[in-house]
Amino acid sequence: MPSSPTLEGTCKLLPEPAPSDALLAAAADEYAALAADHGPRNVLVLKRHPAGLASLTEALADAPLERADGPRSPRVESLPEHASKTIEAYDPTLDRLEYEERIELISLVIDGASRSVPDYLERAADHEGFSRDVGQFLLEATRQRIRLANLDDPHDCLAFLYAMNDRFHDELADRGYVERADVVPRAVDLLEADADGLRSRVTAAFDAVLAVEFEEYRRLDRRYLAALSADADLVCLGERHASVERTRVEPGGVADIATEAGLAVESLEPPRPNADGPPHRAITRFLATGEVPGSAESADAGSAATASAESEPVGRARRLRTETAREQTRAVATEIQSLRDRHGWPFDEFAVAVPRIERVPETRRRLREAGVPTATIGTPSLAEDPAVNELYAVVTCQCERERDGDALERADADPVDPDRDRSDSLTTSLDRLRARVPAFSADLLAETAGSSVRRSLERWIRRTDLKGRIAREEAWVDAREGYEGVRRVLEIAAFVEETDLVGPDWQGLRRMLRRTIQYDAPYVHSVETRPPTGGVTVCAVGDLKYDSRRAVFLLDLTDETYPGEQFLTQLFPGAWLRSMPSYPAVTDPSVDAIADTFATVDADGVGDRFETYHAQRSRRRLALGARAAEHALYLCSYERGSGGLRRTHDESRYLQLIDATPGLALESVDATAGAAIHGETDAVEALLSQPRGELERLLREASTGGEADLGETETLFEEIAVVLDDGDIDPELAEAVRSQFEFAAGEVVRDE
Repeated sequence: MPSSPTLEGTCKLLPEPAPSDALLAAAADEYAALAADHGPRNVLVLKRHPAGLASLTEALADAPLERADGPRSPRVESLPEHASKTIEAYDPTLDRLEYEERIELISLVIDGASRSVPDYLERAADHEGFSRDVGQFLLEATRQRIRLANLDDPHDCLAFLYAMNDRFHDELADRGYVERADVVPRAVDLLEADADGLRSRVTAAFDAVLAVEFEEYRRLDRRYLAALSADADLVCLGERHASVERTRVEPGGVADIATEAGLAVESLEPPRPNADGPPHRAITRFLATGEVPGSAESADAGSAATASAESEPVGRARRLRTETAREQTRAVATEIQSLRDRHGWPFDEFAVAVPRIERVPETRRRLREAGVPTATIGTPSLAEDPAVNELYAVVTCQCERERDGDALERADADPVDPDRDRSDSLTTSLDRLRARVPAFSADLLAETAGSSVRRSLERWIRRTDLKGRIAREEAWVDAREGYEGVRRVLEIAAFVEETDLVGPDWQGLRRMLRRTIQYDAPYVHSVETRPPTGGVTVCAVGDLKYDSRRAVFLLDLTDETYPGEQFLTQLFPGAWLRSMPSYPAVTDPSVDAIADTFATVDADGVGDRFETYHAQRSRRRLALGARAAEHALYLCSYERGSGGLRRTHDESRYLQLIDATPGLALESVDATAGAAIHGETDAVEALLSQPRGELERLLREASTGGEADLGETETLFEEIAVVLDDGDIDPELAEAVRSQFEFAAGEVVRDE
């Protein structure tokens, strides 16, 4: 385990997760103070994670500076980005291993392993997500620099995985690569050794360091900071009760971590409450610290909440309940339209936060189907990208052309011959190309093929106008991501021509593309949440830590998500993790460690220590998502199946706890079909549903002997008829409404 770093400087801590504007204001104050002493150009600002970097930079740029001898744009970088530049300063020729390259190289290492694979891992390899879980494990082991030789009697499965990781990094060293997860550890070694005078060259560019988000700095991060700031004025800024990522691998409160590192800890004054503050402020505090409105601790923190249980609640949020996950997203879309109608807020002042980044693509798609534009740009899973699938089909067909020069011509001449000798993958590829490229033929593949696989793909892209088709057929967000997918495929093709991992031909490219598509995960690369054209942000809840929106919707607040049932990984059962001290995360915390890390824990009430520890991390993540809302916070949940036909509304225990706490209140939002209609999509759906719904109402009344007012039905149908006769209505919509009347009358098949 790496040695504990020693830091010289000050650590200033906010008492709790403050509203984002207060957090950014505190960072701006500390930056202004350092700039006054050293000049703006001599202050380096390091943030632990890249998420929220733009918001922090904007806040620092607006800070009032006493000295005007430097640029107004502050020097703000994430710690991994700065470490990457440090390595580049030492060796500009060193290659950073790309994501796709890493997949191929590590698969070769595993395939060539001489160590016998444990039976459990061999069986688990057949399960979906196994490769990604193993990949995440190896990344985490690399970030913490865990080597098999430094472990005492690890579990057989862990020993195998660590051995593979060691061999993988030996292979990287031989090839002159460094992978992204190894950037910070490698930079720490170079700075501490002052290799080739590196530390002097890097630190000559600044006289002061402001380390922001200090609560998330891990042990190796703190060692990097120590090596970087040995001769500089160091100020660390952090928040108590706000660490989620560091506490995954390292227990303890941020104040104890800072003190142990040698920093002088100072407490910053909490932001003063005011009438314009968010109504859910007390809920955020309760989730993060356990403080109940009206308690002595809450009063000491400056809260105005001194009311008794019978008084007006001082913390309010809105609760949105639906029957299904799909209805949850549609109800969110309706509420966004409602808030826009009432307040005039632009779409980019809304955020929809999901518990895991893998949920982003589906959630974003459903919002757009409901008429809400979204703005999140990233790299979705390659398997879900139509442009990537088209290029993979081209590669597959070119492989077949290399194997049998006449195969495609025969298939193109007789596309329906059931006896033709073609593989299923070729059949699928040809069908895909015919569907996507109107002028497709075997001749087109021959005309674009050449000795270079990259240039051949570029010719295909130009000849078939792939980028133009993406722009015409996709929304602008999907088009941006489609271009990114094309770029990634071309980069893989270029790597295939340069590496000795695979052959520099179509077969090698197909192998590498197939592995990358198989192991790729959505949005593992870059995500831009505030592009210039605007739209609702859809992101993982953790990405809102240094960001804010006027309204925030926290989705999937069920107990199986917050806190959840499977912690850390699905690679091993929870019972195994509890007995795996060598796993690269906290698996066996003591009761004292849990209590020291989370103020929301009563040490006397701790049962399962592993579950308690990581459940509290989930509660804290929820608090950080809640504090990102400036005006309106929505806590959203849905029913889920519980076996057979039964469904249960299994709300998160934290949502239930808020509801049962005096001084906190959850106001229900009407998400039923009878709620107010907002937005064009909702209006169209309501119009289409009225004919059938009204006739079904009449049939129900008749079948039960009740009385129905036909006058109301006639009035409704006359209003619909007037709308249909209006010349401004879309003809396709008018036809759809007329079809609904015919379906309701039993005329399922129309005679034209």
